[in-house]
Amino acid sequence: MTQVVVPVRYPLSDHSKATLSKAIRVASEHDAALTVLHVNLYQENRRVSRSELRQAVEAAFGHLPRTRYVVRRGLIVEETLLEEIAAQNADLVVIGEKQTSRWRQMIQRLVDDPNVEQFLRTELDCKVVTASP
Repeated sequence: MTQVVVPVRYPLSDHSKATLSKAIRVASEHDAALTVLHVNLYQENRRVSRSELRQAVEAAFGHLPRTRYVVRRGLIVEETLLEEIAAQNADLVVIGEKQTSRWRQMIQRLVDDPNVEQFLRTELDCKVVTASP
């Protein structure tokens, strides 16, 4: 089954909601399972639970069938996301337009060409969809 992963912030911002909306459409179009992913940063005091994340998403979008809610802890958001995307064996990743510049900066530290989609396709063998608000 096709796997779509969508990283989001908590509490859900308008941008996270727009990204989630796009991910829900993409998952529906591909008859795919959806993983909603949030990263709790080690350096921040706030720790979001999976149930809090699920409740927030379902409050905004209703019950979503074939959806997993994953919360990971990490020091750097993008690196933790890469690890989880690889672990999920994602076919598609939906990221928000605002997240693209942060990904680009992180990737630029690793390689010369900060092309987010190309990097993820090469490193993780998945397609990247960017959601615009």
